[in-house]
Amino acid sequence: MKIDGVFSGGGIKGFALIGACEEIENQGFQFERVAGTSAGSIVAALLAAGYSSKEVYQLLEELDITTMLDARKTLLPFSLAKWLLVYFKLGLYKGNAFEKWMKEKLEAKGIRTFSDLPPKKLRVVASDLSNGRLIVLPDDLDKYGITPGSFSIAKAIRMSCSIPYFFEPVKMRSIEGIDVIVDGGVLSNFPMWLFDTDDGKIRRPVIGIKLSTSEYEHQKHKIQNGIQLFGALFETMKDAHDARYISKKHARNIIFIPAEGVNLIEFGLTDEKKQKIVEIGRAHAEKFLKVWAY
Repeated sequence: MKIDGVFSGGGIKGFALIGACEEIENQGFQFERVAGTSAGSIVAALLAAGYSSKEVYQLLEELDITTMLDARKTLLPFSLAKWLLVYFKLGLYKGNAFEKWMKEKLEAKGIRTFSDLPPKKLRVVASDLSNGRLIVLPDDLDKYGITPGSFSIAKAIRMSCSIPYFFEPVKMRSIEGIDVIVDGGVLSNFPMWLFDTDDGKIRRPVIGIKLSTSEYEHQKHKIQNGIQLFGALFETMKDAHDARYISKKHARNIIFIPAEGVNLIEFGLTDEKKQKIVEIGRAHAEKFLKVWAY
């Protein structure tokens, strides 16, 4: 049976998305259209390109994630240089290595730009800080004077994953000048609304996979210093809008996966911990599918 899928952001916790997708596929469901933000956009893009969830897990398991941390060369110790990188380059790491890896994996399936996929097959969310607005890629690119079909999917995924201050933002040239684009989670970390229709009719069942305990519960932030304040600020921006939205609609179609104990940017995960996160995703999907009335 064909369904549509929406995948939330969550950094390294995104391994749980893969486990959930594996169980969904094992139950005989096939993703027709997919959408996601940040880590969810990576999973969505690889599935849209034709990889199975097992293949996605294999790709990420084989990847040394620390190689994606491509800091700019400097004569200063990184502990000192990082403040200059944040100030002048707006991020600690360039993000080029990640985009290159994504490009290679998509090209292995013959996918380069959005024109290589059926219309609406893949949509991802990013945040335009220059103009203070959310961007749905590729849909909104024509507003920037860019032909949507010609745009690199790897570039779009990099935009959606550009965690503020961690990765340098993507600077996109458009008819409005140079626009600074960062992680879609700043404005919508779980774009379940992308499959809403004006007439209210459902084209096919939609399953959302969200890396949180539920639509109502949220772990209380501990705020005792400036760094914790920034972390709480980003998490609140990331989740508040979507939590309000899904508390009213679609909750019965969402797999909520708790992923406590894993930091958003904990890139040094052991293989054992990765597998544990995958199993958490698989278990919650299995529980959900037993009672899901589509």
